[in-house]
Parts: sequence; C-alpha cells; structure tokens
Amino acid sequence: MQWVTTSASPLATSGIELGIAVNDELLVPDAARRRSILESMDEAGLDHLTVGDHISFHGGTGFDGFVAATTALASHDRLKVLIGVYLLALRHPLATARQLATLSQVAPGRLTLGVGVAGEDRTEVANMGVDPASRGRRTDEALQVLRVIANGEAADHAGEFYSFEQSRIAPAPDPRVPIVIGGGGEVAVRRTAEHGDGWLGMWCSARRYSTTHQQILEACAERGRPEPTFAGLNIWVGLGADEASARERLGQQMSSLYNLPPEKFQHITAAGRPEDVAETLQPYVDAGARTLTLIPVSETVDEAIELSGEVRRHLVGADARALA
Repeated sequence: MQWVTTSASPLATSGIELGIAVNDELLVPDAARRRSILESMDEAGLDHLTVGDHISFHGGTGFDGFVAATTALASHDRLKVLIGVYLLALRHPLATARQLATLSQVAPGRLTLGVGVAGEDRTEVANMGVDPASRGRRTDEALQVLRVIANGEAADHAGEFYSFEQSRIAPAPDPRVPIVIGGGGEVAVRRTAEHGDGWLGMWCSARRYSTTHQQILEACAERGRPEPTFAGLNIWVGLGADEASARERLGQQMSSLYNLPPEKFQHITAAGRPEDVAETLQPYVDAGARTLTLIPVSETVDEAIELSGEVRRHLVGADARALA
C-alpha cells in the first residue's frame, strides 16, 4: 500500500490495490461458506477485504471491526484486511492496543487499522457514554496513546480522557500495524499529518480527494514528518449488466441503510458494468488513490466478487498503459 506524491515522484509508479467490503455475508455460522467467499476473492485477484465497525448504528445494526477482521484473517492465509473505519473514541486505547498486538501474533503484516470519529449517528456515541462533542478530541488523544505504546515499552500518560502509569502492551506488533485516518476536511488533514500513516477517503468527489491528498502532503512536510505510506478510498458501487439497474439496486440499499434519498449519493458513487465503474474510479487514481475498496451492491455476493475482480483488471490495465 503506497502513498503517491506527484507525477515526478518514484512513488507515482506504485501499483493499485483493490479490495471489497463484505460484512453480512461473511459473518455467518457456515465456516465453509465463509472460507469460500474469501477464496473467491483471492481467485478474482482482489488484494484485500475491508470490514466496518459499528456498535449500534441507526437503531441497532453493526458488527465489531476487530472480531470481523479476526474472523477473516483466521479464515484465509493471504488476503490483507483493512478495518475501515474503527470507532476508536468509543473504546479505551489500551484495549485497542492489546487487540492490535494479539491479532498481529495471528496474522503479522496483514492488518491495517482505519480510524474514524463516529460522526454519522450521534446516538450511537451518546449511548456509549461519550459526549458526541468530545469524540474528535478523544480520537486525537487515543491516537497519541497508540503511538506512545506502539514499541512495547512501558509508558505514562496523563490526558483529558485517559491516564495511566507504566502501562505496557507486549509483545509489540511486528511489523507495526499501519494506522490510517478516515474523514474529510481540515481536521482529517491535520489528524493524518500528526498521527496517521495515511488517509482513507470516503464520501468525496475525485476533485476533493485530490485537494485533500495534496494538503496532507504539505502538512506532513511542514511538520517534518515523512510522507504517508497509504492513500485509500472507500466507495459504494453498483455492479451489474447495465447502469440503470445497477444504479437502482445501489440506491435502494444505501437509502435503506442511511435513511436518505438515492439522489444524495449519486455524485460520490459508481454504477454499471465493471468498465463503467473503472472509468468512474480512474480520476481518483489520477488524484493519488492507490488502495481502493469497493462497497459493492450486486444481485449476489458471488457476482459482486467476480465483477469487482474485473474492475481491478480494468484499472490495473489502465495504470500499466499510462506508465508504459
């Protein structure tokens, strides 16, 4: 997973990684079916699985990001897993650090932790005993804690929300688990430059993605931090034989989940045949995105996997031709 700077940088030749987000279909008691889904993803050429994280979203839906990631990593030997994004402010950072360390023992080098601030359902935040107005500050402090104890050495911390003395999480993850920042705007730029290994964009146009990407590079340079090593994008897509039916299916599912009309999502989603979706994604790739996650809506999960693999082939082929 490589961050891209400018066309003049050697990192601009970094390869594209494309995966999909599969949650409900994966979290089933049928272990054989779960393994089959992951093996199909691998056979389709997909690079990673992305899992979400919610405690009680819009009335009760959700799943635990670390449990879902562990399930996938223990069920397949090669696929990487991105938690995108984990609601860090709703957990104690030492508990999160222990989860990272334990999971790294099972699947070293295959996990990336995306961190978000739980902004889509304030009730979910409040019901966890967290003041929604404090979630950004809590996230910043928790990220600071994760960095302080990342090397496995004992550390002290006295902050607004968390305090501990001589706390240690060992063994430390080896290699270290990358932590990437979700969200948008100036806060995401600042948070990535101060705490993250990169940015995971969502709900943004290609133009906005490009602007944020460059702002993060500039902010890292101003702070004397190395360039991030991750440039990600999560995007909902409808995949099918034609754009109209794929768009309708996508709109119905998103409206059901987010309680908003389909028109609200049209400019930040993609729909149609794999080549149509790849064409919509290409401006994001041109803007610097290299680790892309499709949140696919199709007739079946098997079709979604197959068609997502075709999207990847179209994008990788276009990238190879551009570099030739």
